[in-house]
Amino acid sequence: MDRLLVLVRHGQSEWNLKNLFTGWKDPGLTEKGIEEARKGGRLLKEAGLGFDLTYTSALTRAQKTLDLILEELGVPLTGEGSLPRQQDLALNERDYGDLSGLNKDDARQKWGEEQVHIWRRSYDTAPPGGESLKDTGARVWPYYMTHILPDVMNGKRVLVSAHGNSLRALIMVLDRLTPDAVTKLELATGVPLVYRLNADTTVAEKVILQ
Repeated sequence: MDRLLVLVRHGQSEWNLKNLFTGWKDPGLTEKGIEEARKGGRLLKEAGLGFDLTYTSALTRAQKTLDLILEELGVPLTGEGSLPRQQDLALNERDYGDLSGLNKDDARQKWGEEQVHIWRRSYDTAPPGGESLKDTGARVWPYYMTHILPDVMNGKRVLVSAHGNSLRALIMVLDRLTPDAVTKLELATGVPLVYRLNADTTVAEKVILQ
């Protein structure tokens, strides 16, 4: 039994490029983001990895990244041979609230470098109207435990295309990271993280494809 779980952060979005807080806003991928997603798919193919089902968020950039990866793997998106897809806002990016759509440099001018840094990098301090990383985890973790993990433990090969902070929350559980450690974790766009789990749900192996 393989117990394969692959996590991929979406490729660069238009708002990543413009240095804007994105959160639950829904910009598309840049040309670079499209190529990052395709490269992730090629790396998975070169590693000989295939999948039985997929998970993604309710946001376009994660869904498009998944589509591009599947295309590179030679998997049709619809019809015969396509894979089951679960889309859920539980896997959405962290909601940045009042910061959403603002340039990060402008936000620093408005609220100060230190305050914006706290909002961005602390574990449990949320920006006005938004979520902290802990809040994001509070919706990601139950979804993982009740949907994704049972599929993996039943021997399904699972691919998840999501976001920097929703994946940080997942990796916090998988890698057993402390709140301090997870805030320092950086995830590159379009880079697959390949996990294989033991029978007790702990991590047997982790490989980063790049």
